[in-house]
Amino acid sequence: MEKIKRMGASAVKILVYYRPDLSEPASQQLNTVNMVASDCIKYDLPFLVEPKSYPIGSEINNPAEFAVLKEQLVIKSAQDITALFIDVPKAEFPANLRYKWDKAELINLCHQLDMSSQVPWVILSAGVDFGLFYQEVEIACQAGVSGFLGGRAIWQEAMYIDDERERVQYLSTVGADRLKRLTEIASRYAVPWYQKLGLAAHELAYTSGKWYKEY
Repeated sequence: MEKIKRMGASAVKILVYYRPDLSEPASQQLNTVNMVASDCIKYDLPFLVEPKSYPIGSEINNPAEFAVLKEQLVIKSAQDITALFIDVPKAEFPANLRYKWDKAELINLCHQLDMSSQVPWVILSAGVDFGLFYQEVEIACQAGVSGFLGGRAIWQEAMYIDDERERVQYLSTVGADRLKRLTEIASRYAVPWYQKLGLAAHELAYTSGKWYKEY
């Protein structure tokens, strides 16, 4: 962690494969997160954690079965992870839109995720296609999310363009437009991170006269 700080990193992010219903591996993963969190506090680095659910047993060959279980796995994971000293959980969307379509149910699941998270949370893309990710961000923004952290959903098609010039052109047009569209919807509807922490915007500007002692 000290080396990361010296290199000029702005934050630390780790991915943990996590199932709250598997007590032993879950405990080991939480210990890992807690250890990294302690170092982040020591070196004054924001800490983002991405808990990733995964299928086991019969779920591996039955995506519909796992889709049902995943809903509460994601929600419980947020509860467990944010009980530790982390800054932002990078959460999976708590449903699979290929198996659940009712918007009210989807918003309710995101509300449950929001209630389970003790800190501001963002939604990840998990490499789904852009249209699907846009729907997920739109729904999550109605239920407490504070933003998104997307990668492949924005640029993955560029990986299959061999010509460098065409690839750059794709990223600077299609990729940039996708990012703009996501940013617009998040800016308009997502919950500001400070509101999740019970603060108002004007309180962010306050600095104590003893800040150098209190920091």
